[in-house]
Amino acid sequence: MTDALTRPPVVSRISDLIGYTPLFELARADNGARLLLKLEMFNPTGSAKIRMARQMVLDAEERGELREGGHIIESTSGNTGLGLAVVAAERGYRFTAVVDHHAAVDKLRAMSAMGTELVYVDEDGGEELHTAAREELAEEMARGKDNTFFTEQHNNPSNAVGYYAVGREIAQALDNRVDVLIGAVGTGGGLCGTARELKNAVPDLTVVGVEPKGSIAFGPPAHDYYQSGTGTPEGATIGLLVDYDLIDEGVKVGDVEAFATARAVARRTGLLIGGSAGGVVHEALCRLPALAPDSVMVAFINDGGEKYMDTVFNDDWMTARNLLDEAVEAEIDETLTKLRRN
Repeated sequence: MTDALTRPPVVSRISDLIGYTPLFELARADNGARLLLKLEMFNPTGSAKIRMARQMVLDAEERGELREGGHIIESTSGNTGLGLAVVAAERGYRFTAVVDHHAAVDKLRAMSAMGTELVYVDEDGGEELHTAAREELAEEMARGKDNTFFTEQHNNPSNAVGYYAVGREIAQALDNRVDVLIGAVGTGGGLCGTARELKNAVPDLTVVGVEPKGSIAFGPPAHDYYQSGTGTPEGATIGLLVDYDLIDEGVKVGDVEAFATARAVARRTGLLIGGSAGGVVHEALCRLPALAPDSVMVAFINDGGEKYMDTVFNDDWMTARNLLDEAVEAEIDETLTKLRRN
């Protein structure tokens, strides 16, 4: 396993390309406070989650739970499945992803292209999120079977360990000058794993977790939401990796604001970010002007927007679900225009 500091000019595994993703300055307040985006879409599969997918497999191998010819099973809304599909393909494992139709279609297609077996829990094709049903089926499929490993991302400690490198990368790139880390909370591994390692270098770091309105990790009310790959829907258990001792503040951002932000960022900068990343950026932009002078806030951007052309960036899809709000987009566009002039 290599990183960008020692990576040879030619690699033999796609997973050797993981890591050392860039930081992009999106905005700067009048007092010099900066918002930097940690762009995890520059990893293979276009997502941060390949980091923890690899770590879960490597640790299972070390424990003897996965051996040559083994079978990996996971419940996924897409990005974790894409990461596991890569790792399974390059290491010779069979991979079954338990999915629902809430996932972005392009993620499902990409997993299939890499040889993944897709098992749906909602054959009716509805758009509801079925996290609890997916988890139950994945666990049942793996139970009692030899050389079969249910990665169980929501409760697997290796998930968080896979993100320790992100904390080290941020600290190294910014010479430990970071004041705020903000990111989405789904399994909790990405934000909390990054925060745990980054706090070793920056003990006074403030950590802000963001989930969709309707998710329950930071309390009720619960209701459906369209942001993909994040949050804890009603009926699902909050993962063990959501470490409240590491998160200084938990906030909620609605689908309208999250998606409007992703769309405005694309038009203003040419950068495509995912829908849940839009929620993180929306909250970060709201907070930026109130930060202390010359502060640095880093937003963990889990994935890019290329997988959401049929949803977040599709006017018809957005309109049909009452998610398109031109006034909100215009307000965010105005905010970006001001903050990018400073």
